[in-house]
Amino acid sequence: MSTIRERNKELILRAASEEFADKGFAATKTSDIAAKAGLPKPNVYYYFKSKENLYREVLESIIVPILQASTPFNPDGVPSEVLSGYIRSKIRISRDLPFASKVFASEIMHGAPHLSADLVEQLNGQARHNIDCIQTWIDRGQIAPVDPNHLMFSIWAATQTYADFDWQISAVTGKDKLDEADYEAAAQTIIRLVLKGCEPD
Repeated sequence: MSTIRERNKELILRAASEEFADKGFAATKTSDIAAKAGLPKPNVYYYFKSKENLYREVLESIIVPILQASTPFNPDGVPSEVLSGYIRSKIRISRDLPFASKVFASEIMHGAPHLSADLVEQLNGQARHNIDCIQTWIDRGQIAPVDPNHLMFSIWAATQTYADFDWQISAVTGKDKLDEADYEAAAQTIIRLVLKGCEPD
């Protein structure tokens, strides 16, 4: 029974991610989510109680790995290793959770109306922690004196684009879907650009 429950919840979450990414929160219907999941509409309410709760769960499904991606950040870490690991984690999130990433991006662009104050603080706290680590490396002369805020913004933009702007990437590359080699090339390219740009003067 537990296995069936988890399977059904996963089907609904995946379908909801696609529907919310495609149509936005307001225009998405629970009936469409149920149909995409291949389950009766009452199942959506049975497992998630409301469309609002389901939307929040979609957001949380990507916020957890976003927070986990910053685990390597610490002042005593080796900058090249920390930044490389962070970039690879962010690329994996775009590869594995592309629809949830779009939902998250849309939520942020609209002022995060559905994110709890606690989650907002966790995300902001994580960003501040990462930026403080970068500033420490700068102060120690371990990396170039780049602006730590804009370094983080650049990494976010470079990695999240593989989920949030997949249509444009497909149009340019002529591929319907990127493969593992493409994501590895993306990670290596971004890592090279960041590490070269952060080499001490």
